[in-house]
Amino acid sequence: MSIGNSPEDDRPSAEEDQPSAEHDQHPVESDQPSVGRALQQARIEAGMTVDEVSTSTRVRIPIVHAIEQDDFTRSGGDVYARGHIRMIARAVGIDPGPLIAQFDGERGGRPTPTPAAPLFEAERIRPEPRRPNWTAAMVAAIVAVIGFVGFTLFSGADGGDKSSTVAEGPSPEQQPTPSKEPASEPADPKPEPSDSAIAAVPKDKVTVKLSVVEDKSWISAKSHNGKLLFDGTLRKGDSKTFQDDERIDLILGNAGAIELYVNGKQVDDDFESGQVERLSFTKGDPEAG
Repeated sequence: MSIGNSPEDDRPSAEEDQPSAEHDQHPVESDQPSVGRALQQARIEAGMTVDEVSTSTRVRIPIVHAIEQDDFTRSGGDVYARGHIRMIARAVGIDPGPLIAQFDGERGGRPTPTPAAPLFEAERIRPEPRRPNWTAAMVAAIVAVIGFVGFTLFSGADGGDKSSTVAEGPSPEQQPTPSKEPASEPADPKPEPSDSAIAAVPKDKVTVKLSVVEDKSWISAKSHNGKLLFDGTLRKGDSKTFQDDERIDLILGNAGAIELYVNGKQVDDDFESGQVERLSFTKGDPEAG
């Protein structure tokens, strides 16, 4: 009888001969990068930023970041995640096919389309609506107003030219006598006032007569209370007569072109062409004529 172990005890048991089932079932780690990691590496190698990828694919920046971290929950479902993977892969210059196959394999096959299109569209970058350019509109409005005012002033000046033969505020005796000469003959641009015309000037008023003897001149005339009697342009040969109880205020834009009579007397001033003059006359003016 042997006291030691039997030969059978030296043989390995069945459990020791067979490899552990737990060891066999331990997964072997793969060197293949994840879908998100592969997209991130491709983007870096392509020298692109996440912003550039988002602009190129129209996929929002947070979704691009999430996909690169293998988080596809923000894509709105596997169907739309596959679409995002495909667009991003093309943007960074790699084939999307293997990544799509890897993504489907990790999720048990190709997903069935789901009616989540509104969610997918909401995650896409949409161009902002164009805002009205208020600055341009204001500039256009200002230009239009300036143009309208200029046109109105120009039209008013032309209108003044056409009606320049009508005196503002003259007395009946100051109206010019119709000429009996043929209409074809031009009127004398420098009429000399007669003694009867001077005598006809009322003593209780101030009377101012303007005659343009050359070129043209812009004229402004006001009464003593500031009432505008005339504002316009007179051309060569045009005349204007103004009357007021106390004072006539004048602004002559081209004083050298004007022949001036005050209370029936000619005012001899050495005005030059292009000279602007501001004048005021009362009933006693001029002191010497």
